[in-house]
Amino acid sequence: MAARRYAAAVFLWLFVTVSTVAAAPPSPAVADLRQKIDTLLKSTALSQSHAGVKIVSLKTGEVLYAKDDKLLTQPASTLKLFTTAAALSALGEGFRFNTAIYANSSDIRDGALTGNLYLRGSADPTLTTESLSWFAAELKAKGVERISGSLICDETYLDDWHYGKGWMWDDASSCFFAPIGGLTVNNNCVTVRIRPAFRAGMPAVVVTEPKTAYITIENAAITISSQEEGDVKAERKWRQRQNVIAVTGDIAVGRPQRNFSIEITNPASYTCRLFSELLAANNISVAGEVKEGAVPNDAPELLRHSSSPLSEIIKEINKKSINLYAELLMKALGAELQSPPGTAEKGIAAIKEFLKGMGIDTARLVIADGSGVSSYNLVSPSQLVSLLTGIYQNDRLRETFVESLSIAGVDGTLKSRMKSTPAEGRVRAKTGLHTSVSTIAGYTETQDGDPVAFAIMMEDFIGDPSYIKDIQDRIVVLVSSFSRSK
Repeated sequence: MAARRYAAAVFLWLFVTVSTVAAAPPSPAVADLRQKIDTLLKSTALSQSHAGVKIVSLKTGEVLYAKDDKLLTQPASTLKLFTTAAALSALGEGFRFNTAIYANSSDIRDGALTGNLYLRGSADPTLTTESLSWFAAELKAKGVERISGSLICDETYLDDWHYGKGWMWDDASSCFFAPIGGLTVNNNCVTVRIRPAFRAGMPAVVVTEPKTAYITIENAAITISSQEEGDVKAERKWRQRQNVIAVTGDIAVGRPQRNFSIEITNPASYTCRLFSELLAANNISVAGEVKEGAVPNDAPELLRHSSSPLSEIIKEINKKSINLYAELLMKALGAELQSPPGTAEKGIAAIKEFLKGMGIDTARLVIADGSGVSSYNLVSPSQLVSLLTGIYQNDRLRETFVESLSIAGVDGTLKSRMKSTPAEGRVRAKTGLHTSVSTIAGYTETQDGDPVAFAIMMEDFIGDPSYIKDIQDRIVVLVSSFSRSK
């Protein structure tokens, strides 16, 4: 009994001691920082909006600031932090995507390759026209002049669901929302270049890159005189789900070229058609059809193209915020850790398993896709900071992951933000932007050289998001300027 009373007394003493420490008032410097951030969050631009913020010292673990940090918010593209961190941890920085050429037989006789030629993808987000041209040139160098069978393109490494759960139906005719496929080329987009003719009244000059018969251009744009303003537009007929791009409007003589990046439908068909055209350009004929299908298990591999390592690919995802790259990586994560076909469900399961290892309760968040495009995603500032803290404490992940983030005032989505401030060159972060949603999460250092993790999530605002970004930037600058000695 005495032992129990003693244990209870010790527990009570510990409880009181811990409670007293937890309740200890902040230092004058921290109190001043909090007051300044409170003032910024009282801006009229946020008067009808929700703002959640968490800022933590990675040196001491002290919460420098927190407001509504456990409330769920649409993360927009800051969700890519979850995807890239999980993939980096599970696959390793040296992981590469492979795209390969197979055939029914590797024998080439009198310039003929007997049977079918197969192009199989493994979700390489960086495959380009140049990559496919390399395949065609290498086949030519091997002596191939004709394929007796068909050209068959295989995207079965991933499922055939080309869009994310919760993507908006009218997010179309833009490379930001390109379809997701196991065989992907040129970001599953084409670039439409429009320039004026040399004389008013003539049709505008329209070219595409790459040049391919997979898309059709309907050009109704007219060249107008140099004294007129005019405006020109290129839009895929997305309501009809056609790969037809309508070019409309006017462009004045002498005006610079206008460029539009537009997504296509059915990535494998696009890649297959483009590859067939590149084979023809190398004087390699295909006797049969150009179609989709699967590589037979016994087909020999003729050629292989490997992507850059994952350490470079996640830079593209986090600095440039390329949605397609993130979605492909998420599904590939599922394919690699379980088995093909990679699906969103498998990829999300892998991400959540990683987050659990970081001590994040995945029952208290929603992940619907890999990029943050979906309006179904829900994450809190506290969860983002927990992720950032866990990565910073992981010697294997920290350097590669931090280097993948945009640098304030230098590159990526932060290139034009926080210039000529104490945050320039010091902040590394990921941004996110949706309609009425703006987020930023990452790392900075205080004036004392102490590392800090932060997440700022704002939603339900009306008007120009630049006002919201300015408030975020001011908060991050305050933290980057913070010193305990002031």
